[in-house]
Amino acid sequence: MGKRAADAKEDEMLASKRAQRSADIENGDELGDFEDDYEDEYESEDEIFEAGIDGRPDEEREAEERYAMDVDQQTFIPGRSKLAEGESLTPDTSTYDMLHTLSTAWPCLSFDIVRDSLGDNRRTYPATVYAVAGTQADSRRSKENELTVIKLSGLSRMDRDRDEESDDDDDDDEDAEPILETKSIPLSTTTNRIRAHQCPPTNSSITPTTLTATMTESSEVYVHDVTSHLSAFDNPGTIITPQQSKPLATLRMHKSEGYALDWSPLVPQGKLLTGDNDGDIFVTTSSDGGRWTNDARPFTGHQSSVEDLQWSPNERNVFASASSDGTIKVWDVRLKSHTSAISAVISSTDVNVMSWSHQTAHLLATGADDGKWAVWDLRQWKGNASNPAPKPVASFGFHREQITSIEWHPTDNSIVAVASGDNTLTLWDLAVELDDEESRNTAGVHDVPPNLLFVHYMEAVKECHWHPQIPGCVMATGGGGFG
Repeated sequence: MGKRAADAKEDEMLASKRAQRSADIENGDELGDFEDDYEDEYESEDEIFEAGIDGRPDEEREAEERYAMDVDQQTFIPGRSKLAEGESLTPDTSTYDMLHTLSTAWPCLSFDIVRDSLGDNRRTYPATVYAVAGTQADSRRSKENELTVIKLSGLSRMDRDRDEESDDDDDDDEDAEPILETKSIPLSTTTNRIRAHQCPPTNSSITPTTLTATMTESSEVYVHDVTSHLSAFDNPGTIITPQQSKPLATLRMHKSEGYALDWSPLVPQGKLLTGDNDGDIFVTTSSDGGRWTNDARPFTGHQSSVEDLQWSPNERNVFASASSDGTIKVWDVRLKSHTSAISAVISSTDVNVMSWSHQTAHLLATGADDGKWAVWDLRQWKGNASNPAPKPVASFGFHREQITSIEWHPTDNSIVAVASGDNTLTLWDLAVELDDEESRNTAGVHDVPPNLLFVHYMEAVKECHWHPQIPGCVMATGGGGFG
């Protein structure tokens, strides 16, 4: 009861003060000496600042912010940094001009980009991409495998701060929702590798013929004409007949499955290289009348499986092969012996992939099972005699898992894209001068070569390809889908 009486007296005092204030206002008195009913709670503005904006002491809040910043500022280095339980990687979208991901019903661990008629050097958005891919369905459902013809459209540019200055090219960019369209060709077996080839038309008004070669787990190689499937995307109502989905040719010369496959860029009608796990390499050529013929005798010399094949970009009779025996061999199809002209041991592990530069034809990039990738000057390689092992022009051991894909930039002979079993796709610039002090500065991050431009995290990435008509655009595939 005493407490309530005290409250009553305080209420009377507050009422009296309020009445006095009202009278002062009516008399025109200034409010400079306005009395705060709760002035005993804070003595000064300094005390209010020290108490913190969220009711906690500033020291406690700032310590928490410093901890959060420390976590955010740590650089994740593939093969060296490890994610704690419950952690995941999120891309810094400010570093991308375009970033999209998509998944398919079954993994498509091999694909190829198809050139289109939308023009070269495209820099406006939304972008459109055409591609072909082969599936790896569950072994119990192998009949569901297919060759997939793909159109990706509505690929918008990443959102940017509206206050940032934009290039003139960006002014015409439109926001759009990504659209995935597909056409399917049934396959009864898993695709090991797929590559596309376009036969230039005799008339510019005619659509070029697009062929695909699919190397399968069954050891057969299928050649398809997917021109009508690609045209159907842009011509609504087009009906694709069952006959158009049948292979032009089924090649059965291999006795074991393989992964090595490449079309010659210098033979318009189509010339195909295929290599298998027995170390055999076959050349198959399209002839007049739609016939596909191959030599009865393979090119031999590797002691283990042929992992990759590449035609020379400027000599139509020369190709190179990479093998799990650790060698690279260079061949001339005119040699009747069907043996290699040059052979070099470049790794103590499997040589998985390689890429021949289309800008500088004497440079060959290779990727091995130990995570190392290197660039070689073929002018320094000698014949099959017992010469010392060649030295690479450049070599990098940044990746700690096998290299699964490597490809030169289509127009810049210093840029290389590399995919690895450490779940990363990296971009490299060979033009960086290692003796340049500025180039050696990696912002305090150790074990990062100055040549490393970019790291993109992608689960179980298997293949990557540059888009030949969209500068700087890389497409990749892996266990988690496309990106």
